[in-house]
Amino acid sequence: VQFVESGGGLVQPGGSLRLSCEASESTLHAYAIGWFRQAPGKDYEGVSCAATADGTKFYADSVKGRFTISKDNTKSTFYLQMNDLKPDDTATYYCSTAYFNDAYGCISTFLTDDYWGQGTRVTVSS
Repeated sequence: VQFVESGGGLVQPGGSLRLSCEASESTLHAYAIGWFRQAPGKDYEGVSCAATADGTKFYADSVKGRFTISKDNTKSTFYLQMNDLKPDDTATYYCSTAYFNDAYGCISTFLTDDYWGQGTRVTVSS
């Protein structure tokens, strides 16, 4: 198991959640770690990535200004602070090793769907 995600739940629009992602040591050698989400019937979407070497961050336009990715340097844990949540943020959120650039955004390096963990479900609804 590479990642264990937690912290999801049901929240009203405008609310906040903080997701946690416990990473195995082997994943910390990746270029970046990213948060991804998958809404029912849709493909995985790269939400935010952070480079492991220098902490450079990337955010999808849909979450920019509302979500913040961070890492606890004392632990192998990444966080996604989500503020001002919207119904469109409803999805299951996952961590993945990743790479990113401004042209293509945050891209998972998982070769098959078997690599994805259980994820953590976020539902934004009134």
